[in-house]
Amino acid sequence: MGAPGGIFFLVAGPSGAGKTTLLKRLLEAEARLEKDISVTTRAPRPGEADGVAYRFWDRARFERELAAGAFLEHAVVFGRDFYGTLRAQVEAKLDAGIDVVKDIDVQGVAQVRKVWPYPRTVAIFVTPPTPAELERRLKDRGTEDAATVARRLATARAEVARIGEYEYLVRNDTVERAVADLQAIRRAEHLRRERDERAFRANWEPAAQGGT
Repeated sequence: MGAPGGIFFLVAGPSGAGKTTLLKRLLEAEARLEKDISVTTRAPRPGEADGVAYRFWDRARFERELAAGAFLEHAVVFGRDFYGTLRAQVEAKLDAGIDVVKDIDVQGVAQVRKVWPYPRTVAIFVTPPTPAELERRLKDRGTEDAATVARRLATARAEVARIGEYEYLVRNDTVERAVADLQAIRRAEHLRRERDERAFRANWEPAAQGGT
């Protein structure tokens, strides 16, 4: 990409926005880009392998590492299961010049950004083009009743109200266009002057001082 060091891309948006599909396509298309794998204390579901969808820890280990400051962000879901993003896991990849992308909720983005603000992290909000389209997608799933759909739409509106916290907004009208937008964001971020200025100047200034 041209700039030293990796970037942590945080991708948030409403349930039903298509983040899972977009990131799968993005990871298939892009080199030196890896998905961060969250740690969770919930039990593996049938077919889930440790280190693929999640890293499965027991609660005692999670709480011990949490107390030691190992997590960039964490959450407790349904008052029972812990989820979190390991700082060292992401940091090792960024230091090796590998970009990392994570599907994360808005609360998680806010937590990470308190530790690693822009430009170490880049926040991207993904949404369907309209509320009506989001409602259609949620209903087309066929897995949620009307009350659940209404609750998800209300949550989506609350999440959209926070888009001022993000560098980029991607409207997922078609998968192809949205993936292309994500690729463009990644390239543009690596081309920002401040990411590569020191190395760039080091190449040019000695020559300038020598009068060539």
